[in-house]
Amino acid sequence: MFVAGIVIACVVLAILAFLLPRLSRHPERGMQRSLGTGTRTAGRAPGPLGRLFSKPFRSSSRALGRSGAAGRRTRRRFPF
Repeated sequence: MFVAGIVIACVVLAILAFLLPRLSRHPERGMQRSLGTGTRTAGRAPGPLGRLFSKPFRSSSRALGRSGAAGRRTRRRFPF
């Protein structure tokens, strides 16, 4: 369920970044902020479990940033 939510968020963010590049930054930051909270909370687990539990949040945050950047980059390449 978590993975499906992240995939949907990435697709929506990429489309939003393509259509409205400047206005897509705020939703991207909000989603990354919530994933950062999950990373910090999961990272408080003792020992290697902290890294293991926080990894999905870190990789999801990276994917979100990349999808937004890809949408904005694609928009820059279009001639309009």
